[in-house]
Amino acid sequence: MENNIHKTAEVQLAKIGEGTTIWQYSVVLNGAVIGRNCNINCHVFIENDVVIGDNVTIKPGVQLWDGLRIGNNVFIGPNVTFTNDLVPRSKQYPESFIPTHISEGASIGANATILAGVNIGEYAMIGAASLISKNIPAFTLWYGNPAKQMGYVTKNGVTINMDLKDKIGNDYFLVDHEPKIKL
Repeated sequence: MENNIHKTAEVQLAKIGEGTTIWQYSVVLNGAVIGRNCNINCHVFIENDVVIGDNVTIKPGVQLWDGLRIGNNVFIGPNVTFTNDLVPRSKQYPESFIPTHISEGASIGANATILAGVNIGEYAMIGAASLISKNIPAFTLWYGNPAKQMGYVTKNGVTINMDLKDKIGNDYFLVDHEPKIKL
């Protein structure tokens, strides 16, 4: 299986896994690492010190800055904004950028903003246009500005309210932070 890199994309000497597609007008800098079977949509910029896992989808208009670590099976919606410096100044660069971690299976909705140094837990879901300024636990649902926890989410994407009920009334309980349906 080969990679599919569009002729208008600028891909430097990055490490890219098999089966990954990089679409029009995207830029991938020299030190980036991208896993297998990823879908990097058009107009995406990926800096040098970025690591992306396998089966990741990155929608158009996203910039991934130095220090970002993305786990397997992550979804990043259109125009999600990441930061890597909490006190940016023109032409003044820190010795190292603040790392941000997006864990396996997490989903981030369109136009969300993720501040530097935040860790988003496994299978967490961030709603569109949310501002994330603190760590997000695994299997939780957050949205708003600033974002607040509004519920939980299963590995399969079923959303559950804070009373541990889904939209059709099924009851859930938490096992190691993961919602499980009561039988």
